[in-house]
Amino acid sequence: MKGTELRLLSAGAAQAVAAKIMIELRADAGVDVRATFQPVGALEDRLLAGEPCDVVVSTAAMIEEFARDGRVAVSTISTLGHVHTGIAVRSGEDAPLIGTSEELRASLATATRLYVPDLERATAGIHFVKVLRALGLHDGAAPPIASYPNGASAMAALAASTERGALGCTQITEIKSTPGVTLVGALPGEFDLATLYAAAVWASTRDPELARRFVYRLAGPDSRDLRRDAGFEL
Repeated sequence: MKGTELRLLSAGAAQAVAAKIMIELRADAGVDVRATFQPVGALEDRLLAGEPCDVVVSTAAMIEEFARDGRVAVSTISTLGHVHTGIAVRSGEDAPLIGTSEELRASLATATRLYVPDLERATAGIHFVKVLRALGLHDGAAPPIASYPNGASAMAALAASTERGALGCTQITEIKSTPGVTLVGALPGEFDLATLYAAAVWASTRDPELARRFVYRLAGPDSRDLRRDAGFEL
């Protein structure tokens, strides 16, 4: 198996966990995992366009759609857990109050800038637009919004920023895995979004057995603590 390559297409919410599993697989079996991490919408576009893939990690809803189309091996579908969408602040700054809708609105309205993932393709970005609309902060009433291709790059930009009072919003796993930002908490009450993620073997994989092994490592019992520490709710 030495020198074998595995192709992984994954939602960004699972990047921190997948990256550690990739290191383990390389050390244990000499397997190189060629991974692409993108927002769910962009991920779907690439897969439907026919990009080669061995393992896919995405929302459980999308995996179920792929199963209905025969694009993934149904017997391999394995859930990783739920990931909440949360608010982040640059490390070292005071955490704003977000425990109620009123506190969330006040904190977002007074932020100097909002760092978020793709507002049209990323799960957290799409949801954040809905939150802003519900709070009456969307049409010109919100602070400047800095949108990035995914949550990881949005949080990296927040960490590197120099302006005080900026906030970020993305999946909690992406916040917790980014040095320089601190998780304030999940979105409160009616604005909470807990997205269930799953992994599966792509039907046209070149190596079904290796792909199954990767899915098992990623979503099996041995990775429970890893996933929980990363921000998954099991």
